[in-house]
Amino acid sequence: MDYKTPFFKTNKVGFLVCTVLLGTLTGCVGYVDGPSGGAYVAPPVATVVVQDDYVYYPNYGVYYSQSHGQYAYQENGGWVSRPAPRGVSVDRLHASPSVKMNFHDSPANHHAAVVKQYPKNWKPSASKQGEKENQNDNQHGNHGENNAR
Repeated sequence: MDYKTPFFKTNKVGFLVCTVLLGTLTGCVGYVDGPSGGAYVAPPVATVVVQDDYVYYPNYGVYYSQSHGQYAYQENGGWVSRPAPRGVSVDRLHASPSVKMNFHDSPANHHAAVVKQYPKNWKPSASKQGEKENQNDNQHGNHGENNAR
């Protein structure tokens, strides 16, 4: 039975070494030395803010945001935002008179004032009409006409 005694002692020593090693490794996992009070502060997250850039089409009561590629308009008493306008083709909409808006939030916040300033049959002055035609030529492909139909 002497051959079992050294084996038994080695197992105790091995078990003790493994226990100490496991305790040491486990004690280090997840330990963070932070400010007193125990508060955790998350690292800063980069945020990208895209401002809306609306163009209003008075004949149709439709706004278009190029930065979002969406048309906003009233439907059934509420505001909707969709990739295509309602009831009109994109080509026809873009050929109609339009005016660039100076607000950068929801059209719903400004629509009452916009409608008063630009009623349904509003047309730009003759000098502005030439500018609009040049603008339409330059931006015609940027309003998502492939999305409408």
